[in-house]
Amino acid sequence: MRPEISNMAASMDNVTCGDFAHFQDALKVVRMIDDKIIYALNTSVPTTSFKGQINATEKCKQLYEELMSAYDTRDRAIKRCIREVSASVNTQRSAREKSPDDFQIIKDLRKEQTKLRLLQSELSIEEVVKDRSLKVFHERCRNHYIPPTQKDRL
Repeated sequence: MRPEISNMAASMDNVTCGDFAHFQDALKVVRMIDDKIIYALNTSVPTTSFKGQINATEKCKQLYEELMSAYDTRDRAIKRCIREVSASVNTQRSAREKSPDDFQIIKDLRKEQTKLRLLQSELSIEEVVKDRSLKVFHERCRNHYIPPTQKDRL
């Protein structure tokens, strides 16, 4: 795995869930592999004239492993933050039950609920990003590398 991929994974493990904008910025960095999938495939899968110079099977396998690592990292980070914010929402709800007229508690609860909804929507976004990248990957690498999950289905 390339060092920048493992650095991105480490940065997602350390990102805090309290500031959603900061969390989104961290996700954006780790999603770069998906944003640059076409370029990565163009350098991985050779044209006919360069076929002998590049091992397309090895390049496709490496790219697939990097994609899977990025997906796992992002999924863990999003789900970790959903758990943390859910716990905060539950704490805020308990506080609101004890002090139903406290405006600050109500305001904090709404803020946490909004953050929770945004994090949950990131799971849906993640599925779209993943599906798009894997579709492109399959189109370009299907003749060179079949991922283990697809081999099992054949």
